[in-house]
Amino acid sequence: MQKPARFLVLIEQDSAMLARLFDDGLQLMIEFDGSSEEVSVMTAGLEPRRGAVDVTWDRPLRGHSPAERAAALVFTLDV
Repeated sequence: MQKPARFLVLIEQDSAMLARLFDDGLQLMIEFDGSSEEVSVMTAGLEPRRGAVDVTWDRPLRGHSPAERAAALVFTLDV
């Protein structure tokens, strides 16, 4: 049984917006096009936190530059 998604991170990668869903342990569940309609549905009414720069995001977002991580939007999903 798969854990529910807890976080949605919108982050730029190669000049495109990428959406990544993570569980509460920050394990990547799925990634998809960040400009898709699903993103607006999942984030309706939620206020994002700007930046995924603290140490807890180092491993989940490895490969992203500090600038990409600073500009990322982190949504905490209702579960």
